[in-house]
Amino acid sequence: MSTSVHETERKYEAPGGTALPDLSGLPGVAAVAGPEEQRLEAVYYDTSDLRLARAGLTLRRRTGGDDAGWHLKLPAGVDTREEVRLPPGRAAKHPPKQLGSLVQVHARGRELAPVARIQTTRQRRQLVDDKGRLLVEVVEDLVSGQSLADDSSVDSWREIEVELGERGDVALLDRVEARLADAGITRSWSSAKLGRLLADRIATTTPPPATSGDSAGDVVLAYLREQADALKLQDPRVRRGEDDAVHQMRVATRRMRSALQAFGTIVERDDTRELTDELKWLAGVLGEARDLEVLRTRFADHVAALDEDLVLGPVRAQLTRHFAPLEAAAHEAAVAALDSGRYFALLDAVDALVAAPPFTPTARAKATKVLPDLVDKTYRRLAKRAESAHDDIQLHEARKAAKRLRYAVEVSEPRFGKRAAKYRKEVKAVQELLGEHQDGVVARPVLRELGAKAQLDGENGFTFGLLHGLETAAAQRLEDRFPAVWRGLGKPKLR
Repeated sequence: MSTSVHETERKYEAPGGTALPDLSGLPGVAAVAGPEEQRLEAVYYDTSDLRLARAGLTLRRRTGGDDAGWHLKLPAGVDTREEVRLPPGRAAKHPPKQLGSLVQVHARGRELAPVARIQTTRQRRQLVDDKGRLLVEVVEDLVSGQSLADDSSVDSWREIEVELGERGDVALLDRVEARLADAGITRSWSSAKLGRLLADRIATTTPPPATSGDSAGDVVLAYLREQADALKLQDPRVRRGEDDAVHQMRVATRRMRSALQAFGTIVERDDTRELTDELKWLAGVLGEARDLEVLRTRFADHVAALDEDLVLGPVRAQLTRHFAPLEAAAHEAAVAALDSGRYFALLDAVDALVAAPPFTPTARAKATKVLPDLVDKTYRRLAKRAESAHDDIQLHEARKAAKRLRYAVEVSEPRFGKRAAKYRKEVKAVQELLGEHQDGVVARPVLRELGAKAQLDGENGFTFGLLHGLETAAAQRLEDRFPAVWRGLGKPKLR
């Protein structure tokens, strides 16, 4: 079984002739324990073209030290990574399937094989407080590494790692860094040993040229890249069944699709039609799991709000029996989709889009001139649906149009600041009202099913009938409120 830890760590260059400074006397540090020597060896796994390393991930099998085993490091923020660990087992040509699955958003079915071997002689020091609790760990590493792709020579270097302990804080990391800087030890350009060893193979792509961000194309592309990164970030979290991961991945998928649709005069619409269809497919796959999660939480909250004398029979157990197998099946289906060639092709298309977007001539125009017209067009689409929304289906269509407008304003927000942010929040209020209404529409038939099943099983279906009535009344109130909320929105004023 895997374990997961978050590590906040900084690496430093330690040129020849520089010595590790005295780290005692720092605020909160009662003692410096060590040095303790460790000898470590790690074999790193990746695709032949180093897709994991290029994405900032490392997958290794380490021997030696007090954390021997399989380690997968995933980016999790500035100086921070999540490390997923498994026992070392036997040496193998391929990593465990559990870890291999978590990197498929980058590997995409390609073989994971040994690409490098790194040996480290480590001197470890621990900065502790007056109760002996770890604040910061400082290690001095003598490193030798060799690429396994060819008969390359061994590369050697010296580096310093500083890792935050359970009781430490970033301010202490900054103070340690200041001491190191005074001794001539500065931040490393690489956040991982593997990145340093294979730097000549990893840095084969030319970064996109810097732009002012003033053009319409710049603004839309920045948003598309942000959503592409979010989608990839959530992939391993969805596979592990982490809270809210399905929702966040689905939102990134929808945002990208909506931007491509709303700004088709900036990113050539005919060239992205197939991708938007595939993004719709992915959102649908994720939607099955997400919708079940929303319903289960909704019903549990409603039951918790009832007086206990209105909760007749084993209602909570009935909800668990109903939703648990459905959610498990939906999660299994979602993971199967994420392992499919169709999904890998979608990811390839996303990468191609953000690397070389099919811009139209309009993309070169200033964002402040082009984007307001396109946001206005998206508003008119919503207005057409909202003004004719008189039943559940029409209200749902208005909700989808509101979501597209919200995302279009979101794209524009970096250029229009507070005006756009304020209007986005107003659109979100309309969308959320319609979303609450749609959740009730979806909930009512499920409650009928639960009530009927309870009766067939010889249990009491009263509470499910009560919830059905509450949902019906709530939906009517939302329908009654919608016209006033819609009239209060008004047209976007980004100019």
